[in-house]
Amino acid sequence: MGKRQKEKQKPSAGLPTRDAILRHLADNPGSVGKREIARAFSLKGEDRVALKRLLSEMEEEGLLARKGKRLGRPGELAPVIVLDIVARDQDGGLLARPASWDEVADGPAPTVSIRQPKGRNSVVAGIGDRVLAKTDRGGEQRVPHYSARVMKLIDKRKDAVLGVVRIGEAGIRLEPTAKRQEEVILDAEGLGGAKDGDLVEVQVSRIGRHGLKRAEVIRVLGSIKSEKAVSMIAIHANGIPYIFPDAVMAEAEKAKPIRAGGKLPHEDWRDLPLVTIDPADAKDHDDAIYATPDEDNAGGHVVTVAIADVSWYVRPGTAMDFEALKRGNSVYFPDRVVPMLPERISNDLCSLREGEDRPALAVRMWFASDGRKSKHEFHRILMRSHAKLSYPAAQAAIDGKGEGKAQEVLEAVLRPLWAAYACLKRGREARGPLELDLPERKVLLKPDGTVDRVVVPDRLDAHKLVEEFMIQANVAAAETLERNKQALVYRIHDAPSMDKLESLREFLKSLNISLARSGSLRPVQFNRILGEVSGSDREELVNQVVLRSQSQAEYAPANIGHFGLNLLRYAHFTSPIRRYADLIVHRALVTALKLGEGGISPEQEAMLEVIAQDISATERRAMQAERETVDRLVAGFLSEKIGETFRGRINGVTRAGLFVTLDETGADGFVPISMIGDEYFRYDQNQHSVTGDDTGTIYQMGQKVEARLVEAAPVAGALRFEIVSGGVESRKPLRSRPANQRRGGPSNTGARPAGRRRR
Repeated sequence: MGKRQKEKQKPSAGLPTRDAILRHLADNPGSVGKREIARAFSLKGEDRVALKRLLSEMEEEGLLARKGKRLGRPGELAPVIVLDIVARDQDGGLLARPASWDEVADGPAPTVSIRQPKGRNSVVAGIGDRVLAKTDRGGEQRVPHYSARVMKLIDKRKDAVLGVVRIGEAGIRLEPTAKRQEEVILDAEGLGGAKDGDLVEVQVSRIGRHGLKRAEVIRVLGSIKSEKAVSMIAIHANGIPYIFPDAVMAEAEKAKPIRAGGKLPHEDWRDLPLVTIDPADAKDHDDAIYATPDEDNAGGHVVTVAIADVSWYVRPGTAMDFEALKRGNSVYFPDRVVPMLPERISNDLCSLREGEDRPALAVRMWFASDGRKSKHEFHRILMRSHAKLSYPAAQAAIDGKGEGKAQEVLEAVLRPLWAAYACLKRGREARGPLELDLPERKVLLKPDGTVDRVVVPDRLDAHKLVEEFMIQANVAAAETLERNKQALVYRIHDAPSMDKLESLREFLKSLNISLARSGSLRPVQFNRILGEVSGSDREELVNQVVLRSQSQAEYAPANIGHFGLNLLRYAHFTSPIRRYADLIVHRALVTALKLGEGGISPEQEAMLEVIAQDISATERRAMQAERETVDRLVAGFLSEKIGETFRGRINGVTRAGLFVTLDETGADGFVPISMIGDEYFRYDQNQHSVTGDDTGTIYQMGQKVEARLVEAAPVAGALRFEIVSGGVESRKPLRSRPANQRRGGPSNTGARPAGRRRR
């Protein structure tokens, strides 16, 4: 190559510097290519050739990223972009990630701070929303920081209504999915392709001539006759995320099974005969247990609880982590599960399958002969489950009716477990947790997704054993993190409020049962009351009223203890596959005990208060959705039994009427006050009762009644009854009221689902 040719390739004086090009791109995000840069710096001829070479060098150095003909900084966002809001920062502000992002080409997706809305017409968004936003880049950092202003909500409509299209001779109507939702008229031209029986989302547009609202379909969600359609109603009505983004699925598929050897921080415990004991239909197994007598402490036992090490696979700041936080927990319906994590993680790599190597966090606990824990220690381990057992199979083996795998491990594993449980029971009885006796029903489905029957599963010692082991492991986790001064999320349960206690006290007084006014009321005092009515006609009533006097458990980084379990410190550690709170605790343990990678990040640690609020909300959302789905399934089952009479109990009393729970199915329905009897009924809030003026007949919570099914609305999950028999005749009727002043009640009010407890 000649001297003149070499000189021609040198950059001219007019060629911009790297910094100048980067500043120009920052000032013109998303709209700059090679041609625009050349024009901006007035480059012509051979300067343009030199510019092309310079831009290629900057790409190779990672200073630029090419998107088609446009250039930008790696990880740079367009001025207007679709974002998914996924979390909060330490100050409670919203954080978002791009809805579509190529991590191979552009590297990790940037996190975007959502600016607080200002002004009356500002768009308000929350976690889980997908939004169109205008972005701003901050500073001149190598890794850009972005903030954004929400312009429009894409996946959330406050005026949207969920329902089922019904096309008949009377026209096109929307059958509501909510119990107190009004019927809506649909126009044929506004169906958007929806057919009769389709579950749709509509936008109410105007009020019609006869007072009914009119609407048009904005989204068709599928046929109500399809499999799993009933749970889909609850999923959409409660805004539960159920489709994993592509980035999340890609991360999950890239995850590899753990292999023994190398530089793993996990101790090799594969020879320890840990076993899983779960429901017979369980698809994931996140806890395994083992126990032996304590040779150094007569009558004592050593209990080992191993929990799937989800923190090894799901790291802070990843797409899977953001999605898990958004979901908060798995949601369990009779016909499906909406998991917190992709099945590749929850049902495969983190499921403690029999005979397969799995990473786990294990806690080994020593208990004295009186059942009190004397010490414990945590380990990060590699384990191999030696047996997959169901609760009934394990119990049958202990009861002398074992077979299969349960019988094979009876002497070596199950008998030592039951001996340890007998020891732990002594400690539990001394501790005195709240012992409510409220059986939970399970809905069994046919292959077509309709109800086959409703059962009350037996409460076995196998269930109680696993539950007590898990409680002790949760306590050990909280104690260890406190001792190491490591921030965590506690599972807290406050004592009943003074108002609720006073109401309970007044009610118990009517039954000649006293409740102390002491300011240090403990669960044992409630247990004494429950013991007084055990086996009597008032047992169900008192259990229900005591339950309703209790506060709701939740998550918080500040500890107030767990009233119901009568524990000073308690943290959920045992189910990280299905609860984000447990994953936080796992990460905190990894960090506090220096157990390797996957610990809690400083950013997440600073956000614990907001995270606790969010996952408490997602837990309530899941409980609501699960109850609604059971209500709809059972209402559909009973819709073919209109006019039949059922036995049940009154489980709630209001001014408007009675809530009744049927004995056989556990279905909840409403009896309007006008369907009780032809007289005026007076409501007594403290006594949870209504009393007839003419006859003095009393209907009180907990009483047995017979009720006739008058109406069923399966899509809304509502049942309406009338009382056929029941009530208690009072000795002295109240003053009567003229017939024209006798009180009627609403004729179509939805059922209130019975509460379920989650510790």
